Amino acid sequence: MLLFYVLTLAASIQANHQLLPGSCSFESNTCGYTSDAAFSSWTLHRDGRFVAVEAAVSEEQGGEVGVGPQREATAVLVSPGLEQADWSCLRLVYQIIGSGSLEVLQRQEGRSFDRPLWSSQEPSDSWVISSMDLPNNTEPARVVIEGKPGESAGSSVAVFEIHISPGYCLECDFEESHLCGYSNQWNANVNWYVGGGGAGGAGGAQLLHNNIPHDHTHNSKTGHLMYVDSVYARTFKEVAKLVSPMTTVAMSGCLSFQYQRSQEGGSLFSVYTRDQLGQYQELWRDHTQNQSHWVGAPEEWIPVQVDLRAPYSVQVVFEVSFNSPRGGRVAVDDISFSPEFCSKDTEPTFDPSVSSCDFESGFCSFVQDQLVLSSWRRVSVKPNIFRNGDHTSGAGYFLLAHSRPGPRSGYASRLAGPTLPANMKFCLRFYFSLRGFNQTDQALAVYLQQQSGSQEKIWTQGEKSRGIWISTDVTFQTAAPAKVVFVSTCRSFWDCGSVALDDISLSLGDCELTAGSLLSSLPGNCDFEAGLCGYMQDKQDGAEWEWRRGPTPTSYTGPRGDHTTGLGYYLYLEASPLLSGQSVRLLSRPLRGSRGPQCLRFYYHMYGSGTGQLSVRLHDDGDDVLLWQLSGEQSIAWLRAAVEYRSDRQHQARKQ
Repeated sequence: MLLFYVLTLAASIQANHQLLPGSCSFESNTCGYTSDAAFSSWTLHRDGRFVAVEAAVSEEQGGEVGVGPQREATAVLVSPGLEQADWSCLRLVYQIIGSGSLEVLQRQEGRSFDRPLWSSQEPSDSWVISSMDLPNNTEPARVVIEGKPGESAGSSVAVFEIHISPGYCLECDFEESHLCGYSNQWNANVNWYVGGGGAGGAGGAQLLHNNIPHDHTHNSKTGHLMYVDSVYARTFKEVAKLVSPMTTVAMSGCLSFQYQRSQEGGSLFSVYTRDQLGQYQELWRDHTQNQSHWVGAPEEWIPVQVDLRAPYSVQVVFEVSFNSPRGGRVAVDDISFSPEFCSKDTEPTFDPSVSSCDFESGFCSFVQDQLVLSSWRRVSVKPNIFRNGDHTSGAGYFLLAHSRPGPRSGYASRLAGPTLPANMKFCLRFYFSLRGFNQTDQALAVYLQQQSGSQEKIWTQGEKSRGIWISTDVTFQTAAPAKVVFVSTCRSFWDCGSVALDDISLSLGDCELTAGSLLSSLPGNCDFEAGLCGYMQDKQDGAEWEWRRGPTPTSYTGPRGDHTTGLGYYLYLEASPLLSGQSVRLLSRPLRGSRGPQCLRFYYHMYGSGTGQLSVRLHDDGDDVLLWQLSGEQSIAWLRAAVEYRSDRQHQARKQ
């Protein structure tokens, strides 16, 4: 059974501020939230206060929990339609007991898939609060909460409260008990505390002793703020950190807050961003602490505005470091955010798409060094055993550089991208294929070239390409404006070969972050690198789709590697042992109907004398509708397919 824990800080979200439709405390009803009938049901606790879904009990168990195997239960809770003319923040108080997962998604009319907002698989022994931003939208949307308790006995997933308020999740005046999801990173000696609420109690006495009788929001003793004091500091450089909730969508604009510090000046106050890898980047530092005398009154609140660029998930960290127990104190209040930058002179966030290119229509923003002997050519070739087609579609264009002998030793081909701004972290992704090189470490390299002419090598090829398209990710940071330059070299005639480039893309942030981003992969998308992503095989079929990497076991059939990375996984079906007319079906998860057209895109590889037929069908209300079909050998390369269809009812896509 579900155990009932109460976390003092977040047990009840007080509605002191305006709550928007979609908020619910589940005291006596579900506020218009309904369980999707196609799944298990969320159950309102008999005393109210939360909804839950528990591990299912198999029929063999006879209703007794804890005996024998159990089956997985999935429950989907759907909100009423919500208008989202402005940004809002959804705060969820939840609990996962034993094992299981909880996911929050956004459902928009006319789309077959829900957009993931947040998910967790971490069990907890108390209620936990999580925050997620809901960007403004021109069409009504619904909040979808999907709970999956694990198969172990006693596992359950529960939602205690849903709180939707205007504004951004970063914003907070600290007047409510949940503190907007801000948390203190515990330190044995110095920590952030909630201050104010009157002069009574240890907290109020501490604040009066440090001359902070009023908060900034209400300018009264009853208002609240966050503060940290050095009175308990024991060692040099004691650090206290106040951490915001993690952003869930890309944000850029002006971060504002009010702060106050005592006149002792023995502290260092800074504001950072911290990404999901734990890497910090400084946004702002209080330089008044370097002054020998405090220039303002101790109780004076000082406004701060600083530009914030968060193209990927980050937390904002307010950090105070004390030098001694006499380092004084720092207080923070009224954190706010605006989508407009603080200064009109601030340059807009760099658009990395200008440095991306699939070479289907030209060189994009890439240019060649005309001073070198060899050059990059944009080519399209018919795939054969000696040369792959392009990576983008199998029948398009890519860049090819072929080193050749010349009047001097050492031959090079150089391809430069546009200038990138300074002090930013980037993720560069591209596909390459090498042939004929003996010295593979010289075949292809990537440099970061500054305007002064100095360059730094950030990547080089260290293994043989095996004549297939291989993807690579390179994370780098610019200290000054610079260009990314691709360089192919060979030292002598005997070392020369050809190098191909395709599908170059650039994004902001660390490659490890962007690859694992929650929002980068929508339901229905699958590259098969980590499994089947909800796709399943029809159990009535006699043969099976195989999850495989590398070449196929039968000579002169199949690909030499997958399409995603060249070294990853794909689904493979051996056609030769199948009987005439026999089919093997791969089914998508059920998809909702849509008013508009839907587009199914996938890559296929049909090579070999025994290749049969591949088709895509729409299973709609018991009927199978043929959408796309090919028969026989097509190419030695991966080819891209795009299939458009319409269905206003629940349906499945079937490949066979």
